[in-house]
Amino acid sequence: MKLAILGCSQLVTLSGPNRPRTGVEMRDLAIVQNGAMLIEEGRIQHIGTRSEIEALIEKDCDVVDAGNRVVMPGFVDAHTHPVFAGNRANEFEQRTSGASYPEIAAAGGGIRSTVRQTRAATEDALLDSTAKYVQWFLRNGTTAIEAKSGYGLTPDQEYKMLRVIGRIQPLRCVPTFLGAHEIPDEFRGRAHEYADVVINEMLPEVAAKKLAVYCDIFCEPGIFNLDESRRILSAARALGLGLRMHADQLSKSGAAELAAELGAATADHLEHTDASGIAALHAAGVQPVLLPGSVYALGSTRYPNARAMIQAGLAVVLATDFNPGSSPTPSVPMILSLACTQMKMTPAEAITASTINAAWSVGRGHDIGSLEPGKLADFVIHDCADYREIAYFFGVEPAHAVYIEGRRVL
Repeated sequence: MKLAILGCSQLVTLSGPNRPRTGVEMRDLAIVQNGAMLIEEGRIQHIGTRSEIEALIEKDCDVVDAGNRVVMPGFVDAHTHPVFAGNRANEFEQRTSGASYPEIAAAGGGIRSTVRQTRAATEDALLDSTAKYVQWFLRNGTTAIEAKSGYGLTPDQEYKMLRVIGRIQPLRCVPTFLGAHEIPDEFRGRAHEYADVVINEMLPEVAAKKLAVYCDIFCEPGIFNLDESRRILSAARALGLGLRMHADQLSKSGAAELAAELGAATADHLEHTDASGIAALHAAGVQPVLLPGSVYALGSTRYPNARAMIQAGLAVVLATDFNPGSSPTPSVPMILSLACTQMKMTPAEAITASTINAAWSVGRGHDIGSLEPGKLADFVIHDCADYREIAYFFGVEPAHAVYIEGRRVL
């Protein structure tokens, strides 16, 4: 199948070096004004101006007029928890009355509340609920997600979640095993014993059956400390899994330095990471995944120091952290707005952080995240004439049409 996309007010290609973008590179979106694309068999064949592409169109080619709208790569949401049962609207109400997230968790709420609901749900029921969230992602212009388990916390329940992630369509999904998300009720006060279950039972099965590409952990005092995190992640690395970390979200624990020590692909959250942590991440080539949606939803004002990270040369990523507790949003455009208003990233930096840098952070930068010849044709036609409008107008769904491998899915 051949497809031509014409009538782009701005074709935001993000073409450039074959690696994540850093520093001033994050402001270069490689925009083609009045641009156009030619696609064949799901991959981009040519990028150029409208007149250049029109000269290449053959009789058997379908043509789509973007209507003087922005066309850009689909968002790559590099940190999500999309598979869960129920929700935690009751905890949202508690927080509005002054209860803190740690207080709610200590009383049996938080992650453990979702664990109880998710354990009670069948695999098919979880897939049905996830299908609704998939549509939310698509309507906000997301074409690929990194999807974590972590609401099962037993071997069979974690495998159930990972099987659901493997069945998600049509979004691209990069599966991450997050069995070390919390200490389940039956192991309270025995974190070391639960870590043994993760290491000796869960990880070997996940690796053997190729249920996940990455292993993640919630490294935080009172959950998994540095020693337990090092033990679990080292075991995952020995089995061939890539490493990701929830790091320095609620406190400065040294998690960013541990991510650097272990050579993790990403360190996520980083609200409390200081200059030494930033320097360690840079030296080790770890990508920071910043999640301003969770800061906002928890009523905090302590956003990660994006400007210091960019100035230090880190390839910053933005993601939603979509989950039922601390960040119940699938909207990357909302995250871009928060990044610009609260972390003082420019609109261009935010776009780079949620497309090409995000794609590299999940190991897919060779195929997605930018619009370049040879890459998969995952793109979105946004209902605006200038890319800056995506972060400027917040609380709307800007996606006019969404394509994955050249096929319209929304």
